[in-house]
Amino acid sequence: MQDALFDDIFRVEKLNPDDKKLFDRVTRIEARSERFDMFMHLDINSELYPLKVGQKFALSLVSTLNPDGTPDTGYYIQQGNRQSLADNFEYVMYGKLYRITDGSGREKAEINISFGGLLMLLKGDPSHCNKFELDQKLFLLMRKV
Repeated sequence: MQDALFDDIFRVEKLNPDDKKLFDRVTRIEARSERFDMFMHLDINSELYPLKVGQKFALSLVSTLNPDGTPDTGYYIQQGNRQSLADNFEYVMYGKLYRITDGSGREKAEINISFGGLLMLLKGDPSHCNKFELDQKLFLLMRKV
């Protein structure tokens, strides 16, 4: 299996911080990772994948769903027995990294990804964000633990 660009276990701290409901069926989760102590805001389709405060989930960011790490073509071809990294996860989104800050000085690094309008902010130690590039296409993979 290929190496993930980012991989950690998160714990949901808040749902819809600032008491703002974005859209019907969309929930913004605020979570913190266990291993790297990263902070995250993530918009999810809560009708498809509901989460509760205190719940833990594994999150991976990868550039391809091919288990051998070969680049993704950008086209989905349905094949009966084709293996995919998505097979091991419950919730998958595809998006583009549109903003990255390197966290120079004492500041934390930030990456911003849009998954078709559902947004993600990942903030923390710059050493955990050094594999990312501006305009990079990414898959977000989640499963509850």
